Parts: sequence; C-alpha cells; structure tokens
Amino acid sequence: MHIRGDHAELVVGGRLDVRSAADARTVLHSALDSGRGDLVLDLTELDSWDATGLGVIMGAHRRAGRTGRRLVLRGVPDRMQRLLVATRLHRILAIEGGIAAECLPRV
Repeated sequence: MHIRGDHAELVVGGRLDVRSAADARTVLHSALDSGRGDLVLDLTELDSWDATGLGVIMGAHRRAGRTGRRLVLRGVPDRMQRLLVATRLHRILAIEGGIAAECLPRV
C-alpha cells in the first residue's frame, strides 16, 4: 500500500488490508489533525480493501467529524462501491460523484 499527498488530498494505492492498516491509520489521522476543510481520499489506485481497511476508512470518517472536517472519497472502484452499498455505508460516507447506478440494488 502507498499513500501520497497532503492534509487536503491523499491518494491511496495498492491494498488497504490488515497488513497496511496501522500505517494507513497513522497517515490519515496526521492529515486530518493538521489540515482544515475536506480531506479528499482518492481511491482510484486502490486495488482492494478488506474489513480492516474499511474499518480504517470508517475510523478516519469519525475522526474527521470530531475535528470539524469531512472525509470525501473520490474514485471509488466499482467493486468497492458495491461493498459500500451492501453494507449501506454509502449512506454515511461522502462519496464524490455518488455511487454508480449499476452498483445500487434494483428495486
């Protein structure tokens, strides 16, 4: 996993999983604590995430709220969008551009 950027925008790439969660958490918390306004998390380079990685995202979302900021996800890959819909987290997280229609359940 790699993360690059600053306190306003971070690009996450590789795998966000149990092996990389601690490092990712440290970087996200540091960025949230040192900036103002929205923190954009660009996930276009993210290959996959597991439950631990998703927990890191949710923890960052909660920390952002406590610091008066907002965590905004950008470029969420389709398969990860489907997971956010299945867990209903798409209703909680700010997702730039929303969720693709093909990821939403058919009624």
